[in-house]
Amino acid sequence: MAAYGLYTHIQSNKRRSVALLIGLFFLVYVMVFAGALLAESLTAYDNQPLDYLIRAAEFDFIKALPFVTVGTVIWIAIAYKFHQRMIDAITGAHEVSRTEEPRLYNLLENLCISRGITMPKLRVADDDALNAFATGLNDKQYSITVTRGLINALNDREIESVLGHELTHIRNGDVRMLVIAVVIAGVISFFGELVFRVFFQNVFWGGGRRSSGGDKKGGAGIAIVIALAIIALVWILSIIIRFALSRQREYLADSGSVELTKNPDAMISALRKIEGRGEIPGANSAVMEMCIDNPREGFSNIFDTHPAVDKRVEALVKFAGGHDPGPLAIAAPEEASAASEPPPGGPWAGDTPQQGAAPSGPWAPEAGPKAPGPSGPWDPPR
Repeated sequence: MAAYGLYTHIQSNKRRSVALLIGLFFLVYVMVFAGALLAESLTAYDNQPLDYLIRAAEFDFIKALPFVTVGTVIWIAIAYKFHQRMIDAITGAHEVSRTEEPRLYNLLENLCISRGITMPKLRVADDDALNAFATGLNDKQYSITVTRGLINALNDREIESVLGHELTHIRNGDVRMLVIAVVIAGVISFFGELVFRVFFQNVFWGGGRRSSGGDKKGGAGIAIVIALAIIALVWILSIIIRFALSRQREYLADSGSVELTKNPDAMISALRKIEGRGEIPGANSAVMEMCIDNPREGFSNIFDTHPAVDKRVEALVKFAGGHDPGPLAIAAPEEASAASEPPPGGPWAGDTPQQGAAPSGPWAPEAGPKAPGPSGPWDPPR
């Protein structure tokens, strides 16, 4: 088995990435056609047949095709070039060097050296949340971001497990897929909002040949229903694409981390500490989907992007031989610092004697004349 295992999963992710790119253009074009059909229906004279409106929408679509293609390519190019800056602006993360974060940097470097992996860039987000995520589309862009709260709350072995988890996401191609999915959702959301804005402006504030949406009869009314149904379907499909990235990727990343570190207990304790503490307030849903844990829940857990921590821990216990300590409490920063301070008098000092108490021990001097008592063979003569 390869260092990360599950070679077929990596190849599957590559195929899915290509399919997502194809789906991007397809869904955008479908959305544009629906927008053209809606526009023709709203601006056409009454009693126009449905086939006429569809042909008119096809003509508008063909005219708009080159502009839509160029616009989509520009959108992808912007996302490819600047997606990391956008994410950093949302999370407040910044790149760090060995000098700035020697502990974190050395842990990541050792993991990469042990398996001959190109070391990604390292970023730290100054947030109290306990979370981490990986980003990038190629070896030059890959980056791992860790929150300050996670650095402070986890020990070295647990942080190493989290870094191994994110490295596995990079190697398996999950990171590239997530970025592509975010781009798809962004394009669909943009065109969908644009179409609905045009629709409502025509219905409520438009003029000219426009008549109220409720007055449309015959082909125009049917065309409006078809156009709105297509737009809704495309929007739903864009959501499905985002959530179709199987939850199995988290199980696989957990197992990949254990394979890297040979320490399932560290991965389990890291998940238990992160559990319920990963909410990054300024991050949108797209960024939270990339994190090691996403505490945001969907409708009846149907749209949850991550499996429950209990399920992930159960898998590590069952298949990796780990031990589940159960939910873990984390000491407040001031408590942790107080616990780390040595007691007064130095690390070898015992209990401080009370004021006025005589020192005790085998080497302590006698406090006063010894009271008379029975003598023994070892007592000095009186």
